[in-house]
Amino acid sequence: IYNMLKHHTGEKTVYIDGVAASIASVIALAGDKVVMGTGTTFMIHKPWARITGNSSEMRECADWLDKIQECIMQVYQENLKDGADFETVKAMVDKETWLTAEEAAEYFNIELDTTLEAVACMSDYFKEYEMTPKSLTDKKDEPNNEEEIEKLRLQLQLM
Repeated sequence: IYNMLKHHTGEKTVYIDGVAASIASVIALAGDKVVMGTGTTFMIHKPWARITGNSSEMRECADWLDKIQECIMQVYQENLKDGADFETVKAMVDKETWLTAEEAAEYFNIELDTTLEAVACMSDYFKEYEMTPKSLTDKKDEPNNEEEIEKLRLQLQLM
């Protein structure tokens, strides 16, 4: 997906309105311009897989994961902000790192737009990662009746 977008000849602006985690962080960097707003997150980590099989199959999978990581690191390096330390980015990938918009802009060619409103995201998907910020996994009180849901819809429309 990254390469298909990168080769598109039109001007591409990517807006990260919530969380660009895992491979979404790579795809987002395909933009000629990448914009992150207030309250958005950029997560980088080593690629992973779930596998069953014998020891040979598992070693083969580990080798493939290493190759995938090399490719991901090429994208991160290509989109590194001038003056940013690539070794630091490598270390962040190795330990799984969740970056605020401001932090991501320190390392990658990302612009900040503080005029954007934060977008809510409720998903159990983020519990799969080891370092997910607690603020993303703690579910807040969810509306439990149609009246509360309608009130939330109205608030979102006013934004």
